[in-house]
Amino acid sequence: MDLEAGLEHLSRGTARHVDNLLLIAEPYFKSLEAVRRSFALAKDLGIARIAVVANKIRTARDEETVREFAARHEIRVAGVVPYDQAIVEADERGIALIDQRPDATSVAAIRRLADQLLTPAA
Repeated sequence: MDLEAGLEHLSRGTARHVDNLLLIAEPYFKSLEAVRRSFALAKDLGIARIAVVANKIRTARDEETVREFAARHEIRVAGVVPYDQAIVEADERGIALIDQRPDATSVAAIRRLADQLLTPAA
């Protein structure tokens, strides 16, 4: 399920029974700090599979920032979604991105992430 941004679902324990928790991080301090706090709460709840998804990545440095942060805090990086102007355009039109631009780079990245999450571990 897609939960609203924030720590409430974790601090109240309502997310304790999820199988996988993906923490979405943009390459900025406030976003990374929210991921750090969310990760700590999720660990306290006993959520076994927690990973970060680097989102709105524009440059190699952006990706490196998220990856370095994740490594420092021992959080697995599940995937990287690039910044994509097509998302902004679809949102402005009130259309789902996958309907407007199924070939968008961000759609491909999200599909790879979904495939990875849905493939049973060997």
